[in-house]
Amino acid sequence: MENFAGLIAASINSGTPLLIAGLGLLINERAGVLNLGAEGMMLVASIVGFAVGYQTQIPLLGFVAGAVAGMVMASLFAWLTLVLATNQVATGLALSIFGTGLSAFIGQSFVGQSITNKPSSIPYLSDLPFIGSAFFSHHWVVYFSLALCAAIVWFLYRSRAGLVLRAVGESPESAHALGYPVRRIRFLALLFGGACCGIAGAYLSVVYTPMWVEGLVGGRGWIALALTTFATWRPARVLLGALLFGSVTILQFHFQAIGIAIPSQILSMLPYVATIVVLVLISRNPDWIRLNMPASLGKPFRPG
Repeated sequence: MENFAGLIAASINSGTPLLIAGLGLLINERAGVLNLGAEGMMLVASIVGFAVGYQTQIPLLGFVAGAVAGMVMASLFAWLTLVLATNQVATGLALSIFGTGLSAFIGQSFVGQSITNKPSSIPYLSDLPFIGSAFFSHHWVVYFSLALCAAIVWFLYRSRAGLVLRAVGESPESAHALGYPVRRIRFLALLFGGACCGIAGAYLSVVYTPMWVEGLVGGRGWIALALTTFATWRPARVLLGALLFGSVTILQFHFQAIGIAIPSQILSMLPYVATIVVLVLISRNPDWIRLNMPASLGKPFRPG
């Protein structure tokens, strides 16, 4: 049972960066903006957060620095797509490639360094048998991600601002005609998405690893992007998807630990194979995706 509790805890830890990044990207896409630069934003935030956390030995500052780095990268994307009206797909891919190279350049002197984190848990609850080690012995960012998911559910479906955001994603022309600042709303949504990707990237280097190596994010930005489609742009389903993909990621290590004779290369492919399988399955019903997808997703808007 203790091994099973450890497997649950490891799956939650693995799914946390996917959940935070996926929620940020969901807000982007609900506003009608498709940002494929998540991988690059997470990589830059990861090295910036690690560098600040390592130099100061204050992990919280690492998360703040990671969020700021993600917002700076998102601002660059916003300026190109919202002001200059560049193609969102091409700009996002360019941002991802740029972030990959920039993170490798910045992180040259930090390769192999590590950060020491203090063990964290919820007092008393973490001492409970099984559920204590499975659910109440995590870093505070894990619980922050759950609170963030609940807050976004409330924001999107219970607040006026969330209704306006969804209206911008469905029909920016109509929202503009009603007097709403479409580009400003999309810019704020992109900043939020950048901050979330930044926190997710910092979590990987400051807590989850905790060290820096080139390419640390390892494709999680792309998986987070796939999560939004898998979840049909609904926060609660992003949570379920993040836990699913986190579990698949951890299974590769669990299989190795119990001695299952499967080549490590095949085990490393499992999260990405699962991503492809899920996308293929949901793509079998394009009408269902079209019904849930924001109508203006990926389409530029120029106020008249």
